[in-house]
Amino acid sequence: MRIELTADEGKLKRELDVPAGTSVEDIYKSVKQELKYECMAAKVNNEYRSLDFVLTGDACVELLDIRSVEGKYTYQNTLSLIYLTAVRDVLGDYRVIIDNSLNQGYFTVIHKPEGVNEEEVRKIELRMRELVERDLPVKHEMIGREEGLAILREMGRDQNIRLIKSMPELTELEFFDLEGYKDFFYGLMVPSTGYIKLFELRKYRMGVILRAPEGKDPDHMPDYREQPDLYQAFSEQKRWDKLLGVECVADLNDKIRNNGVTDLVMLSEALQQSKIVEAADRILESKARLVLIAGPSSSGKTTFAKRLCVQMKVKGHEAMYMGTDDYFLDRSEMTPGPDGKYNFEDLDAVDVKLFNKDLKTLLEGGKADIPVFNFLTGKKEFGSRITSIKKDQIIVIEGIHGLNEALTPEIPRDKKFKIYISPLTQLNMDEHNRIPTTDERMLRRMVRDNLFRGHDARITIDEWPMVRAGEEKNIFPYSKDADLLFNSYSDYEISVLKKYAEPLLKKVSPADKEYAEAIRFLNFLKYFEVIDDTSAVNADSIMREFIGGSIYVK
Repeated sequence: MRIELTADEGKLKRELDVPAGTSVEDIYKSVKQELKYECMAAKVNNEYRSLDFVLTGDACVELLDIRSVEGKYTYQNTLSLIYLTAVRDVLGDYRVIIDNSLNQGYFTVIHKPEGVNEEEVRKIELRMRELVERDLPVKHEMIGREEGLAILREMGRDQNIRLIKSMPELTELEFFDLEGYKDFFYGLMVPSTGYIKLFELRKYRMGVILRAPEGKDPDHMPDYREQPDLYQAFSEQKRWDKLLGVECVADLNDKIRNNGVTDLVMLSEALQQSKIVEAADRILESKARLVLIAGPSSSGKTTFAKRLCVQMKVKGHEAMYMGTDDYFLDRSEMTPGPDGKYNFEDLDAVDVKLFNKDLKTLLEGGKADIPVFNFLTGKKEFGSRITSIKKDQIIVIEGIHGLNEALTPEIPRDKKFKIYISPLTQLNMDEHNRIPTTDERMLRRMVRDNLFRGHDARITIDEWPMVRAGEEKNIFPYSKDADLLFNSYSDYEISVLKKYAEPLLKKVSPADKEYAEAIRFLNFLKYFEVIDDTSAVNADSIMREFIGGSIYVK
């Protein structure tokens, strides 16, 4: 067989002749010493495959390490399996929930009546390291539907059972087995435990943090940082989920099938509105004059900012909305990158001096000539928005650099109130399978890009790594400086987004390099019932920013 091999993000390229029946892992081992990082999975003819996948003909094979999306998820899946096995070995058969991201890891809860202590957490981690040191095989097997459901029933996995029962097309279920512990996962695993070299456990409040390396630095554990605001936001969302009766995907699907969509949407929106009211109260109590809103792509910044302005008015306080996009440097003052494109993501692209001058003028009661940036000519245009504000009027600004003090260095910190916004996905597939917030945001962006920019799914998928890199540089490092964290997620939204995203994803061809990601998302979306009728979603909803029909975003 002829194999076209790519690895190390394209730095290694090779053509190989191998016998039929060769596995991807065999090929990986033949070049392992030449690679910078350990590989976790592969693309074979543009589809994600585990390393133990056996090749039967000529193929294009791309080896994926933890820097890739699928490599990272494969690492996390396997680490979760090792963790669950170790909990069983050390404590016995207690229910374990692998929940949301937190403190550069994943928050988990072991449902032991008296809770777990530091010593037990230490023993679980030691057992995990024993399992890794022994390099034990991670076996996977396809089990018939009824036998698989019986296994899940014996494990008490009601969430899995309800979800699978609603999908008669699933005739076989894929189980993974480590040292006799069987479990059902939706993604790939590495062939053996020896691949999972870095991890850490920490006792945290009522649970345990399971930590792994990040894609940007696969050889080191990330610095540990407490994120109390994030913990509070996820805890609050969990309380909301119980109130809504939606704690897993099976619950959501039941609501949709039983005509509960309208009530679910209305209650979700009412809960979110209560948080906007709370944000307005916090701002007014702070006596701040400038509200700065920032968050990663597809967080709903624009709708949130404008709804916040409305809420300020309800409370008797005028607020003026501003964006930072009109303060880009003229293109003649910018230097294009090696690819000939201008980078509008970095703070260097913003005319910070003019921005601060105008803000100070407004806050001091003067008139400012607010520019309008013409993206066709690449220049700021003046004269059409000569503006002033009332005494004590608040200015609400949204933009990716809002939390960075370098954007507003001439405005005193006590005059600013900073808000970090992101959709924090609390709804999970089941007890052991998370829905990453990153995937949620990408679906939002995919639908919005198609509706407002005419982009197909390929473009969104292709641009996503660059978007993520910009977030890592310009947004996430400054989130800790926020005065308030706002969760823009709603439990019903993936089922709404499915209506728009699924047709886009199905148009991606096997010949397209984005095909593997498209298939991953399609496999994920198939577990969700679709909400076809979106009439219950109000015109001022954050969701309307992505699916159209917003009174705030045209």
